[in-house]
Amino acid sequence: MSENAWVEEFPGAVTVCDTEGRIVEMNSRSLEVFAADGGAKLIGTDVLDCHPEPSRSKLKKMIDERRTNVYTILKNGKKKLIYQAPWFKDGVYAGFIELSLEIPSDMPHFNRD
Repeated sequence: MSENAWVEEFPGAVTVCDTEGRIVEMNSRSLEVFAADGGAKLIGTDVLDCHPEPSRSKLKKMIDERRTNVYTILKNGKKKLIYQAPWFKDGVYAGFIELSLEIPSDMPHFNRD
């Protein structure tokens, strides 16, 4: 797993891919979320193989263009924020990270303007 101990018990799912879209890291929550799809066996596999169309093409384009993709989903009665973004090591593109965070139904919103 990660050299950064904090990420292991982070309450959101953290999945890390390299520049080719190969899954290189998953924290504990990510392993739980994707247990039915293989869990730890997904490490080393192509993330594109985990997505049906049209998600697959959209994800491929995001990887190729190195752009951020943010959206919410409702799955199994839980609303989640999905945040997919490129990551860099020493200023060089290294792949992308997906964060999946549950959004509480009673989450407050503050306008800071």
